[in-house]
Amino acid sequence: MLSIALPKGSLEEQTMLLFNQADMTIGKTSRAYNPSIDDPRIARAKILRPQEIPIYVQDGYFDLGISGHDWVRESGADVIEVAELPYAKTGAGVVNMVLAVPEGSLAQSARDITPGSRITTEFPKATKRFFDELGIEVEVHFSYGATEAKVPEMMDALVDLTETGSTLRRNGLKIIDTILTSTTRLIANKDSWANPVKRAAIEEVRTLLLGVIEARGKVLLSMNVPTSSLDAVIAQLPAMKRPTVNELYGADGYEIMTVAEKTTVNELIPALKKAGAEDILEMPISKIVR
Repeated sequence: MLSIALPKGSLEEQTMLLFNQADMTIGKTSRAYNPSIDDPRIARAKILRPQEIPIYVQDGYFDLGISGHDWVRESGADVIEVAELPYAKTGAGVVNMVLAVPEGSLAQSARDITPGSRITTEFPKATKRFFDELGIEVEVHFSYGATEAKVPEMMDALVDLTETGSTLRRNGLKIIDTILTSTTRLIANKDSWANPVKRAAIEEVRTLLLGVIEARGKVLLSMNVPTSSLDAVIAQLPAMKRPTVNELYGADGYEIMTVAEKTTVNELIPALKKAGAEDILEMPISKIVR
């Protein structure tokens, strides 16, 4: 029913993991760029560079695609951003498109860039649009990679993506402005989104992917609690969580189930036991669908 373009490169491994965890298993074939997806909603998949995917989705070659918001903006593609999928090669998947200059530069923001400056970037359209909005004329030069190596010998400044800025700092550069913040997005063709049958399928795929994202880093806790300890145990549970409380059959007590952050359970479980909880179980969660 649906066709989808998946990203090659830095996002590829984590995209495969996400789909596999969502039980839409991606199977590699002898034709590496045409994987199979074990899901009745997805009839065809292709692996492409994320830079190209927004335009191919816009033009109707695919119903769905996964690419960064930065490439949607750079390409100017007219697509529907169906969901934000905060993941990347490492970390939470939030990256910034930044303007950086040599460490010794007096510039403190983009407004301090001298007219006529040479800017190197893999995002020439977004960069030109940014400086046009500031009313500063600059020379924008397309970079095929290793962008930071061109400053200051050949270029005056650069625009590039970064998660932490550490690579820029190692190369003697400082960030003076942020052009946009980007995350991975699930995008859809406008005609496909307007088709009721395809839209229903797209929304189901979105639900499964977001369910995996929501479950990451969380566990399910189950425990038995005597009636006399109920209030003390509930007081230890994470704030803003509504636990499920069921009366135990044939016993004076309750079963409590709640979701907790994995990073907190080593402190939480002893506190729950001390408050009176018994038979505490910690279980992994594959999806949380709200």
